[in-house]
Amino acid sequence: MLEKTMLIKMNQQTYGTTMFQILTEDQIERIYFAALDVLEISGARIFHKEALELFASSDAMVTETNRVRIPTSMVEQALGSCPSKSNLTGRNGKRSVKLQKNEVAFGSGADAPFVYDRKTGERRKSTFADVEAAAKIVDYLPRLDFCMSHGLVSDAPNSKTYDRHQFLAMVKNSTKPLVVTSVDGDGLKDQWEMACLIRGGEKEFRLSPLFATYIMSDSPLMSNNEIVDKLLFATEKGIPTIFSPCSGLGVNAPATIAGGLVQTLADALLTVVLCYLKKPGLPLILGGVQTIMDIDKETLSYGSPELHLASAASTEIYKWLGLLSSSPGGCTDSKVVDEQAASESVMSIYNNFMAGTNLIHHVGGIDGGLNGSLSSLVMCDEIIGMIKQIGKGIQVDDESLALDILKEVGPGGEFISHDHTYDHWKEWFRPTIIDRSNFEAWTEKGSKTYNDRLEPEIDRILESHAPEPLDENIVQEMKKIINLADNKEV
Repeated sequence: MLEKTMLIKMNQQTYGTTMFQILTEDQIERIYFAALDVLEISGARIFHKEALELFASSDAMVTETNRVRIPTSMVEQALGSCPSKSNLTGRNGKRSVKLQKNEVAFGSGADAPFVYDRKTGERRKSTFADVEAAAKIVDYLPRLDFCMSHGLVSDAPNSKTYDRHQFLAMVKNSTKPLVVTSVDGDGLKDQWEMACLIRGGEKEFRLSPLFATYIMSDSPLMSNNEIVDKLLFATEKGIPTIFSPCSGLGVNAPATIAGGLVQTLADALLTVVLCYLKKPGLPLILGGVQTIMDIDKETLSYGSPELHLASAASTEIYKWLGLLSSSPGGCTDSKVVDEQAASESVMSIYNNFMAGTNLIHHVGGIDGGLNGSLSSLVMCDEIIGMIKQIGKGIQVDDESLALDILKEVGPGGEFISHDHTYDHWKEWFRPTIIDRSNFEAWTEKGSKTYNDRLEPEIDRILESHAPEPLDENIVQEMKKIINLADNKEV
């Protein structure tokens, strides 16, 4: 259903608007209580030594088989320690992301192993140069607020250090805040050390984080040691953390969306408690990728309506708990940027924006997130612009009602030449790629399709946009950290 709300602030503009409401409060409570039951009765499996010690020294019950059962009192105590807001700030201090109630931020995705080569049209592995190009595009696009790697650096010296190279490629080519992924705790530590070089120290980073870390878990209620290493290090250093349990409904989660929400929430609450036991106060942005297994294709879908319905519902639950939220949006199962890609991207962006999700990631991912597309990034940026325009709602005051203008112009009059029109037409959304010309003008320009117009725009950005350079001395110090990791792992 739709619920009328008042004074919803989105992207620093305050208007009355309409937002989705998927769940009733009674339904949210039932899901929450069910998640508490899961943690208290079924529990979770933990194998990480320090994590087990933290739970064992608390009121949780730890069995000989590493089953951890957590009482409700612990969960609710931990929830009270979670900050209700957090900020990310780019390397030059001019671009920031506000993570707080009624603020929505969009950004690219990460770790797509493949890209389509724009010169040959062939699908190939993503490289360092591809991550650089994507960061440059994100830096330019006005509606993307943060930068993720988009692709995966396959040409790194070895598979255990690609995360450091991705960090370098992003931070050199974008002044926007970053969201990073890490191979393991050591990778996150190196990324943090590089960020501290840019910030000027550990305290400076804690006060003004350059990045958040994105941690996805695909083993519900049984986090592996690498995930726990990253969570504990992030907690120690105050690195804002996006924790996203990933499950396939009917595969490693119940087949119903409600059952999946229970499991996802239990997983998220487990993380809240663990981080609290390590050190209270970590900025946590909680999400969940609850998608479906397409029975006919035997694939997990990134474009399914069920995924984005579940994402919006998760946002409502996290809001109810006073927590920050995240979800994927602007991604598609389509293998190319076509009508399917556009329709699935619109659905996911609109749904998550109207739900009020704080951080919407993986914009620009195609082929279920396995392929990074610069074309999709540029297309989705324009889609986001249109949806943000809708999200502003309609301002109703003396100026916008224009009663004096209506009286002045009178019946049958024209408004084009009036100052009031000039003052307000600048507020309208103006597309870059979308074509609004008449048929004759369109044919005179070559009858170009959307994709015909899209590719030259990408070329123009890559050729003309020059991100503010990063101090070369800092770059060299970062490379020392990366080289040390490369040599150590080899």
